[in-house]
Amino acid sequence: MLATGELRAHLVGARLAGTIATTREQSLGRYRLFAARDPRVLLGLDPEREWPLSALLRLMGQKCGVSVDPAHISGPDVIDPDRTIAALDRFADRIGVAAGRAEPVLLGTGHPQALLEFYAGLADALSAVGCPVLTPAYGVRVNIATRFGVRTRALGYVRGVAMLRETGVRGASGAGGVHTHSPLPVRTVLAAAADAGGPLPGLVIGDHGWACGAGQLGIEAIALADSDDPAPFVGQAEGRLSEVVPLDDAVPAASYRPLMRYVLERVGLSY
Repeated sequence: MLATGELRAHLVGARLAGTIATTREQSLGRYRLFAARDPRVLLGLDPEREWPLSALLRLMGQKCGVSVDPAHISGPDVIDPDRTIAALDRFADRIGVAAGRAEPVLLGTGHPQALLEFYAGLADALSAVGCPVLTPAYGVRVNIATRFGVRTRALGYVRGVAMLRETGVRGASGAGGVHTHSPLPVRTVLAAAADAGGPLPGLVIGDHGWACGAGQLGIEAIALADSDDPAPFVGQAEGRLSEVVPLDDAVPAASYRPLMRYVLERVGLSY
């Protein structure tokens, strides 16, 4: 198993934690939008209480290790790698529980270019020990609001991982997916599963709207999240997400392979 020191060095070297590419300006902008309950950054979460900027800074400092100083307004963001490792351990332990119970699981990502392989490794391992990996609503079209207006996307699965794909684009990769923060895909998938008589997932593993949208509907979820996405951490603080791992969610896909191996090795699953 990858030693903790080696994992820490990898997190910092790959800029998954430590000094990351996400900027302080970007994070503060998102925190302000969240405080104003802008749906673009709520990711499907309906917070139970008010979250002013000061409270968000305290929470994100606690969960990620970002600066809590409101006067710190520029430069790269920083995620504490030790917080990442501690959360990744808890994330792994919940996956181990799912494996032991053979729970139905749903995996979905709004960052398919970066995170597909990470989640697919988890899906393969969980399927191998008897967890049903759910794939409802394959091919169903969803209208998503983007900065270019409303665009129609199709729900797809690659190795058991749900994502959105572009529709009607000549030459578009069959495996390729598009970035999204929307909770509409997970709502569509869960509704399709319910309409078909189940099963519903005992655990959702994902990011962005996949995790927050599931948690808001009362489905247990665990997530990966960047320092500029406060919604999953607020969801965890309010009890709707079980665990959130702070890391940069948009580095090259190969950088997440050691994390996938670490998670599976920690709970004795093969990859």
